[in-house]
Amino acid sequence: MTQKTAIDVRAVVLAAGRSSRMGGPNKLMAQFSGQPLIRRTVERALSCGASGVLVVTGHQAERIHAALGGLAVAFAHNADFASGLAGSLRTGIAALPESADGALIALGDMPTISAADLERLISAFRLAGGQSIVRATHQGNRGNPLVLPRALFAAIGTLEGDTGARQLVAAAAMPVVDVEIGEGASIDVDTPDALATAGGVLQD
Repeated sequence: MTQKTAIDVRAVVLAAGRSSRMGGPNKLMAQFSGQPLIRRTVERALSCGASGVLVVTGHQAERIHAALGGLAVAFAHNADFASGLAGSLRTGIAALPESADGALIALGDMPTISAADLERLISAFRLAGGQSIVRATHQGNRGNPLVLPRALFAAIGTLEGDTGARQLVAAAAMPVVDVEIGEGASIDVDTPDALATAGGVLQD
């Protein structure tokens, strides 16, 4: 039996939300430079050095699958997507293989995050031996994405409601490594105005 040496980081892209603040259209289907936002996000995740990419679906899962046609990703469906973000986190973490040492948690609606940004987060996690939380920041302020070590996976399974991992990170008795990646860490597109400002065009 060969000994495992590389630190295995899996990207988990959360794409289950209802885009409720958009007033109808699914923001992940918005067009950015001629492609759906979710495909743009996932293609960058595929190019960042992660060992694999898992996409968590929920609302309009069929459209998400279609938008990602031909990409080498795995899927996990959060049937309870209406309850909020925690369910998608639980679903994604539960679907990871036992070999995963860490999970890069990426939101599907952050259009300015680049593959290089994601790669820097993964590199910092590996440099820390896979034993630290790695968090993207903008001008010192906490943002997304973040990398969570396997030591926190069980705790993620206890999250409920429309809450992410922030409280869990704050309570964790382990080092946190902040990586400054610029304004991309704080730009999401929850509203039509925010999406238009970021260069997106809503679809039906």
